[in-house]
Amino acid sequence: RGSLQWESAAPAQYCLHCCWHIGVIIMFVARSIAADHKDLIHDVSYDFHGRRMATCSSDQSVKVWDKSENGEWHCTASWKTHSGSVWRVTWAHPEFGQVLASCSFDRTAAVWEEIVGESNDKQRGLSHWIKRTTLVDSRTSVTDVKFAPKHMGLMLTTCSADGVVRIYEAPDVMNLSQWSLQHEISCKLSCSCISWNPSSSRAHPAMFAVGSDDSNVTYGGKVQIYEYNENTRKYAKAETLMTVTDAVHDIAFAPNLGRSFHVLAIATKDVRIFKLVPMRKESTSTGPTKFEVQIVAQFDNHNSQVWRVSWNITSTLLASSGDDGCVRLWKANYMDNWKCTGILKGDGSPLTGSSGQPTAMSTVVGSSVQTSQNALNGMSAGRYFFPPLDPPRAGTRYGHLLPPSSLIEHCDAEPIQPQQQALPHRLSSRALLPLPEAEGQ
Repeated sequence: RGSLQWESAAPAQYCLHCCWHIGVIIMFVARSIAADHKDLIHDVSYDFHGRRMATCSSDQSVKVWDKSENGEWHCTASWKTHSGSVWRVTWAHPEFGQVLASCSFDRTAAVWEEIVGESNDKQRGLSHWIKRTTLVDSRTSVTDVKFAPKHMGLMLTTCSADGVVRIYEAPDVMNLSQWSLQHEISCKLSCSCISWNPSSSRAHPAMFAVGSDDSNVTYGGKVQIYEYNENTRKYAKAETLMTVTDAVHDIAFAPNLGRSFHVLAIATKDVRIFKLVPMRKESTSTGPTKFEVQIVAQFDNHNSQVWRVSWNITSTLLASSGDDGCVRLWKANYMDNWKCTGILKGDGSPLTGSSGQPTAMSTVVGSSVQTSQNALNGMSAGRYFFPPLDPPRAGTRYGHLLPPSSLIEHCDAEPIQPQQQALPHRLSSRALLPLPEAEGQ
């Protein structure tokens, strides 16, 4: 039930977008960290730059980790934050400083800020975390806490088991001890998770989704979408996803990147991806936007409860984690068909499949078409598995940049036709080899 966040394993001097298209392979590397929490870790959160990490646990503490130049993570702060299990921890945008928020079973949420000791302090020049405020409005466990997108200012949202979403604002970003409760929204269902739509487009009003793990079957949809109304200056329910009837453990809007529609991932007994297409509003309409709701993908590969879903920054990959102990990566092809493109075993051991499914994977930059062509019949080696790829589109220049066959084992997956060249599918954190120059250049 741990958390799931993205970390790029690529060297800083390479552009991930370019590497993907020119065929350089960057993989995800499993790295174990001795967290030294005394109880179950519930959440892991990266900061905006991916160089800092925060963890929280049932041991009532939060730990902050910093990534060194050699890629190792070191705990730089650890302190007791609440008097109950800490469910979630999240970072504010660095525009507002080094700020964390946490929420707990003790019915509170707290805001923490890192400050550097002044000249008259014993800890001169050393940083330490101090509590700026405690939000005590909830009457039950606070199950999730999220900062709003930075274009909305410094705003913090909580949801609670009492079915209420609360939105707070810091009027003065230089004084984080003062937070005012701006909105209190009753969802009528116990709330388990919340996600803001990150779109900053003026065409899209502020919007968030809230999920419920309520066992009450009389209420159909366990995911509700709320939108801000400029006329009433309140949030109103815009949509309920009636097809989601099982407990929802996590929810995540995909980064928008200029799309006219929204994409929402949901972790329940399976993984589901929804597309929310705004319907054209009449000029006289003052109500919330109506959406055409489309379910574009649904996967039960975990064969268990799914606890976390997380998008990469370009919304091209979705990661999910479940009770099967695996993280699975999902990607859509050019026809918008979603498929599993990777399975990462949590403890690093090979995946053993009884249904002919491959087991695990590790790849590096390759050099030869012929030596690696046969290897792409569904590849497995080491910790990661990548199922066979779709045939590439004709005319690609970089089909020859494939993993060497010595690193790849055969499996029973459906083979790719020999005459087709397959694009490399994952990217590697190992040292990148220079690309061969094209003939005639």
